[in-house]
Amino acid sequence: MPEDLKDQNGSKKGLTALLDEVKGEVKVLKEKGAEDVKALQDPEKTQLYKSIFRVKHDDKPRSRALGVLSNVFLHLHPAKINRDAVAYNYTWGMGGITFYLFVVLTFTGTLLMFYYHPTKVQAFRDILYLEHDVPFGKLLRNMHRWAAHLMIITVWLHMFRVFLTGSYKKPREFNWVVGVILMLLTMLLSFTGYLLPDDQLGFWAVTVGTNMARATPLLGHEGPFGPQLGMTAYNDVRFGLLGGSIVDSNALLRAYIWHCIAIPLIASIFMVVHFWRVRKDGGISGPAPMMLASEIKEERKL
Repeated sequence: MPEDLKDQNGSKKGLTALLDEVKGEVKVLKEKGAEDVKALQDPEKTQLYKSIFRVKHDDKPRSRALGVLSNVFLHLHPAKINRDAVAYNYTWGMGGITFYLFVVLTFTGTLLMFYYHPTKVQAFRDILYLEHDVPFGKLLRNMHRWAAHLMIITVWLHMFRVFLTGSYKKPREFNWVVGVILMLLTMLLSFTGYLLPDDQLGFWAVTVGTNMARATPLLGHEGPFGPQLGMTAYNDVRFGLLGGSIVDSNALLRAYIWHCIAIPLIASIFMVVHFWRVRKDGGISGPAPMMLASEIKEERKL
């Protein structure tokens, strides 16, 4: 066969293969487009919607019973749980320990508020008075401080365990996002509490942290696209956090309000959603239920 005919046949085959590949890609795009259009027409049937909003049961006697048993308010404890999913060697108990530490922090923080004034003149004096003159004041402050450190550690260990066990996957995607938000709020609680003693450690920690905020994209005057959006040292995110251009009395007052009122309220709302979704997503995700040797029935001999 002449060389030119071989080249023509080879090029035809290559062109045919390329056309088939393009047709396959076009078919996939059409199917994906059809799925997207269907999702827009009926968004309640998409996985994203089901991950965020729980779908109600059908109006049947058994479904109504399931609705009651799975309702957090009507049935506080779950009707049944996976024994292996609540084992400490699987969960590490980090979620429950984190919530316990939050309760300890709320209680001790409320008591500390009785002896604290968020002003530059009184703040550090109140800490000295609390540690040296108030009965058990030093113990109270140390309980609050160490519980805060431990809460940071347990939140990270909890997220680490959830990631290792794949508990962020379907149908728990939305609750994973809620957990990430709670982790960020926990870190913000610790950061805002740093400034309240008004000592050198808190002053420089907040100075460094807020200086880093100047480089925030879009929001900081030194960050990407910040100057283009009109951000300056007197209207960017750092200025908003400090209530001024330096770490002064305005920064102390704002840190006090965020630490004692705003962030705890926001975190409490997200925790309620987090616990509710654990129930609605089928409880704590865990390994497949395993039967004990005593639970295995012997086969009947014919």
